[in-house]
Amino acid sequence: MLTLDLLRHGETELGGGFRGSLDDLLTPLGWQQMREATVQPEKWDAIVSSPLRRCADFAFELAQQCRAPLVVLDDLRELHFGEWEGHHASELMVDHADDLGRFWSDPYGFTPPGGEQLALFEQRVLRVIEELYQRRAGEHLLVVTHGGVMRLLLARARRLAREGLLQVEVGHGQRLRIQVKSAGRLSECLY
Repeated sequence: MLTLDLLRHGETELGGGFRGSLDDLLTPLGWQQMREATVQPEKWDAIVSSPLRRCADFAFELAQQCRAPLVVLDDLRELHFGEWEGHHASELMVDHADDLGRFWSDPYGFTPPGGEQLALFEQRVLRVIEELYQRRAGEHLLVVTHGGVMRLLLARARRLAREGLLQVEVGHGQRLRIQVKSAGRLSECLY
């Protein structure tokens, strides 16, 4: 079994919306949100992070503080939203309301123009979780990542239908725990 504490990055400088692969920095509030979420650090065997700075900058600081190894994994990056990156849903509602509605109702069936298919995103995220399980079973890791990655993992752990993915809410600086039991079997745990 592998225990993963999932931590979503805090608030970013350019705000919400579809940030995807944009490499935003944390705001002072974003740093505070993440520090508050880890004010009582666990004895993590390692800290694993997305390479995007809104995750990696904090992960680097925390790894030094906890004297834990830091592992940066490219496949933990957020879903790439293509032409929607950098836009808020309210902006897209003006000219792309139908497409936005299709994405919200069936994210696996509709991909934003030029974006990453959710099925491929799911494959890469689950592949990296399986690789962590294969290499680090028995350990307790902190994974600093994005809302989309956490939604995907929590939906799997909660055994939600694919259509329920976007119903999973994950706030900035939120920390949750899952366990990987084998062959991609995930379950959500309480602290």
